Amino acid sequence: MVYASRSQTWQVRSQQSIAYEIVETRGLLDPRNDSLLAVPGGGSTAGTRLVVLDHSIDALYGTRIRDYFAHHGAAVEYLTIQGAEENKNIEQVMQVADKLNEVGTHRLSSPPLVIGGGVVADVVGLAASLYRRGIPYVRVPTTLLAQVDVSVAAKTGINYGGYRNRLGSYSPPPRTLIDREFLATVPERELRNGMGEIFKMALIKDRRLFELLETYGAALISARFQDPAAGDDGVEGVAGEIADEVIGRAIAGMAEELEPNLWEKNLERSVDYGHSFSPLVEMRAIPELLHGEAVAMDCVFSAVIAAHRELIGAEDLRRIVAAARRLGLAPSHPLFCDTDLVLEALEDTVRHRDGRQNLPMLTGIGEVRFLNDVTHVEIKQACDAMADLLDAAPAAVRGSR
Repeated sequence: MVYASRSQTWQVRSQQSIAYEIVETRGLLDPRNDSLLAVPGGGSTAGTRLVVLDHSIDALYGTRIRDYFAHHGAAVEYLTIQGAEENKNIEQVMQVADKLNEVGTHRLSSPPLVIGGGVVADVVGLAASLYRRGIPYVRVPTTLLAQVDVSVAAKTGINYGGYRNRLGSYSPPPRTLIDREFLATVPERELRNGMGEIFKMALIKDRRLFELLETYGAALISARFQDPAAGDDGVEGVAGEIADEVIGRAIAGMAEELEPNLWEKNLERSVDYGHSFSPLVEMRAIPELLHGEAVAMDCVFSAVIAAHRELIGAEDLRRIVAAARRLGLAPSHPLFCDTDLVLEALEDTVRHRDGRQNLPMLTGIGEVRFLNDVTHVEIKQACDAMADLLDAAPAAVRGSR
C-alpha cells in the first residue's frame, strides 16, 4: 500500500472591536468624584484592585489617594515604582506582574489603576497586556506629556538593548482619566517636555494650535495650565480657557491621526514627525534629555531638511525655531550635530519602517508629506545647521541641566 500524503490548510478569521475613551474630569481626588471607582464597561468590582503610583505622585498625592479609597471603603493595594526613563525596563514590568499575582487580580472585574507619568503608564500597560494574556486597566496620566500623548496611544513600550520602546504591545486601556489639576505640581521643565509633543502636533496638522503656542505657550507654562485666580486678567486671566483649547486640540488631533491606523499597518504616519531621529539621540543622552525635548529638536532638524528642499520657506523655519525657544525648548543639541549618530538613528528608523524612510516632512505649518529619498549629504547639511543653533539654546533650559 502506498501512502499519499496531502497537505491541508485551515484559516481562522476573527475581528475584534476596539473602543476606548479619554475622559476629562476635574477634582479626580475629591471623594465626591467617583470616577476612580468605576469599572470600565460597567459592573461591580470583584476582589482587590491594584493602584500603581509613580514615585513622585506618591510623594505629592499619596496621602490624598489613600484617603480617597479609604473614604469609599474600596479594597485596594498599592505599589510605587520609579517613573524615570532609566527605569522603563522589563524588571519593573515583572515587579508589577508579581504584585498583580499577589493581589489576586481578576480577569475583568478588578482592573488595576496606574497614576503617574508616561513611563509608569507604559510599564503597567505592558504588564496588563501580558498578565492572563491581557486584562483591562485604567490610566490616570499626571504629566502634560502623558495627558496629550500617552493618554491617546494604544501602545505600551519599554526600553531594551539600548533602544527606546523596543519591547511593547498594542494594549489600550478601556478608560483614561485626565485631570488638568495634576499639572499644578508638575515641575516647569516637565511642562516644557510635554510642550514638545504639542509642538509636534501643531506642526503636522494644526496651524491654529501652533499660533496658540506662539502667543500663549510661555504663559500657559508659567500658569501651569491652571485656571486663573479670581480677579486675574490679561494673558494669565485666560489661561484656563486657552489651556483647555491647547490640550483639547492636541488630544483630538492625535486621536484623529491614530484611529484609522491604530495597529500601524500603514507605516506612513504623520505622528512620527519628531520621532525619526530622536529615539536614538534620546537614549544616548539619558538622563540629560527628556523625551519631549528630543522630539522638539527632531522637529527642528526635520524642518531644516524641509527648508533646504524648499518644501517650506525661510520664514516658516524661523517661526518654528522661534516658537521652540519661546516654549523654553532648546532647538538643538550636540548629538544632533553628530552626522554619524544621526545616520545611525535613520538606519534604525528605516528598519522600524520595514525598509523605507517614510519621513514626515513639512510642506507648511500644519501640513506634511512623506519622503523616501533623503540623502547622507542632506543629513550632513542639517547637522551643520543644527550646530549653528546650539548657542541659541534658552538659558532656562541650559541652567536646568
